[in-house]
Amino acid sequence: MPDFLTMISEPRGDYRLLDSGGGRKLEAYGDVRVIRPEPQAMWSPASGDWQADAEFLPGADEDGGGRWEHSSSKAEGKWTLNWEEVSFAAYCTPFRHLGYFPDMAPVWDWMCAAIADKADPECLNLFGYTGVGTLALSAAGARMVHVDASKKSVNAARGNAALSGMEDRPVRWIVEDAAKFAGREGRRGRRYDGIILDPPKYGRGPGGEIWHLEEGLPGLIADCRALLDENSRFCFLTVYAVRLSALAIGGLMEEHFGDLLGKVEIGELAVREEARGRLLPTAIFARWSREG
Repeated sequence: MPDFLTMISEPRGDYRLLDSGGGRKLEAYGDVRVIRPEPQAMWSPASGDWQADAEFLPGADEDGGGRWEHSSSKAEGKWTLNWEEVSFAAYCTPFRHLGYFPDMAPVWDWMCAAIADKADPECLNLFGYTGVGTLALSAAGARMVHVDASKKSVNAARGNAALSGMEDRPVRWIVEDAAKFAGREGRRGRRYDGIILDPPKYGRGPGGEIWHLEEGLPGLIADCRALLDENSRFCFLTVYAVRLSALAIGGLMEEHFGDLLGKVEIGELAVREEARGRLLPTAIFARWSREG
């Protein structure tokens, strides 16, 4: 059975989980405070007095919908945040998040450490969204391939590269269905030193391709395995669909990576709440890394 770990995003200058409870969370993205729904926060909040610049009010549909309600102008446009060398735009999206996922900070640290001793590494970011993970690995010295089906997301990633002063780094920005791209790369005999993938529960590719997580994930992991070899360093999978178990995706990873030197580990991503130090779980993960 894989080791079970918790990767914790600690409070930092540009992101803090201030309080949580009652199915909501109060966060600070720089000096902008927002309230968002959080079904994992089943406890009571530390404080009954939450002051925020914007709150996302969910719709009746569990899988989406809702709107932002602004109480100040601070959260109405875009503002710049930073992680290490990477700068990126934060903004209130229609999908209730703010253009990046702050719980990924320990993952970025782990991936950068995994390639630290590798000469001229090349890594692949599937479902790369706005590119913060891509730029984190690029800053660590990797040549990057960034793939997302959304042209808007890839343009946002390019914008974040410009904000970071990294627009001339060796990054291939590709608008394509991520699962189709991974399969084709395998047939071409391509290899990578690391792969990060954050597949959505449901998605649609630019050519009308339909993605369902439970149906598509086994084949996608098999395709990712074909892109790695005995000299590769990592594969990191995150899943935000709470109905899946870390044990399930860990078993899938073990099935396809069992022939490679290294180990498979599973666990949860979590953010540490500033008010009480409580850990708020956000996602499950499975990761393979090469030992030695």
